[in-house]
Amino acid sequence: MRRALCCSCPDKLGHRKYRSRQTRCARAIGSANAASPVAALIQTRTRSGRPTDLASPRLRSPTLIGSPERIIKPLEFRPDTPAFLADPFPIYRRLQDEDPVHWSPRLKSWVLTRYDDVKRVCLDRDMSSNRLEPFFATLPGPEAARIGEIIRFLSIWMVFRDPPDHTRLRRLTSKVFHVKSMHAMRPAIEQILALLLDRIGARTDVDFIQDFAGPLPALVIMEMLGVPHSELDRVKRMSDEMALFIGSSRTSQEKYDVAQAATKEMADFFRQFLNARRAEPQHDLMSELVHLRDGEDRLSEDELIATCILLLFAGHETTTNHIANGLLSLVRFPAELRALREDPSLAAKAVEELLRYDGPSSAQVRVVKVRHAMHDKTLQPGDRVFMMLNAANRDPRAYDDADQLQLRRDGVPHLTFGFGLHICLGFPLARLEGQVALPAIARHWRRIELAAPETAPEWINSMVFRGMQSMPLKVER
Repeated sequence: MRRALCCSCPDKLGHRKYRSRQTRCARAIGSANAASPVAALIQTRTRSGRPTDLASPRLRSPTLIGSPERIIKPLEFRPDTPAFLADPFPIYRRLQDEDPVHWSPRLKSWVLTRYDDVKRVCLDRDMSSNRLEPFFATLPGPEAARIGEIIRFLSIWMVFRDPPDHTRLRRLTSKVFHVKSMHAMRPAIEQILALLLDRIGARTDVDFIQDFAGPLPALVIMEMLGVPHSELDRVKRMSDEMALFIGSSRTSQEKYDVAQAATKEMADFFRQFLNARRAEPQHDLMSELVHLRDGEDRLSEDELIATCILLLFAGHETTTNHIANGLLSLVRFPAELRALREDPSLAAKAVEELLRYDGPSSAQVRVVKVRHAMHDKTLQPGDRVFMMLNAANRDPRAYDDADQLQLRRDGVPHLTFGFGLHICLGFPLARLEGQVALPAIARHWRRIELAAPETAPEWINSMVFRGMQSMPLKVER
């Protein structure tokens, strides 16, 4: 099914330099005061009688975790501040201890941080994933028209659908995008990895995201779909611009306009490929999707385009963060980095622990369908619920020494890919890419250090994704 890759051909990576996150359109446009659409996803009416934040008089005066003698101010959950983006885990711990079902006035949403609560909501069919349509329905006609392509295609994404729509879309897509087809990508992953390391060569100054963690998963999913590698720069630009709607924590009409144009461009991009595959099938995922049948059922034209956009976008954005966050964690725990370098058989366990310790997805969002009681709170129909995945993965109620990286850890599975009905369809591919890439990186460079260890990395300002804008390293063979 897979096309061969030529390890000796640098042009497989495209002629233009991979686009750094430092030059993303989000940075050029800047942010506005309006809340975003994962903002979009969360804007609902304020309800009377709820605690406004952890300053509620019903709560005890908190102390800083690890420093019981130091009294600090009551917590305000502000997920877009530089301090929170750099290290959200102290705030998560206080929420877990003091207000595990927290009403955030800023988000107009509930925020869950404990492992068992997040897992419970993941499994609850009375918590809806259909959170875009309610937002789109609130838009005045002219505003809806301005993001017509976004509405048209993102509304079809299975991640934003409930059964029976979700069941049908996932059943059809899983017939061709399945564990066996993903595992068959290992040789391609290894070859792309070798090409990227060859391009880095003997350089000792590396931006790990620009030079490796960004291109690797993008090229892997492009290879799987059948998109030429020469389109890498364009694919990344379109994806970054779509992320202004999907993942930005702050937004503006300008950002919506950019995301709308990118969605239309990507739809036209895939429409041309799909038409070509109808006329002349190839050995790639797009051809299989076009010719997919399940009895009388098949994907419509818009469903085909939406599925290709979803696979391309989701297939590399979170995996970039997974690989980069994973290496950052290893650099910060040198003994664990040495252990992985010396024992590649640790790869599978190491990847699971790295996904738990600082995963690539900050949150998933649900909408309450029926009245729920959680702890001492009541969640009403229409309420938004943020399930903080990375918080759940560091819950000391689920993990011993939760804030320590332990590559040989056994026990409770992490929730990074979600759980239950909406568990990430492509998680076997993301796992595989980490299992191939991270041990190879550990062996390839005997010295891996942050270029400016005294300076915290600049993190993407997102409520959904957890990743860095860039990751400058000093490396030696």
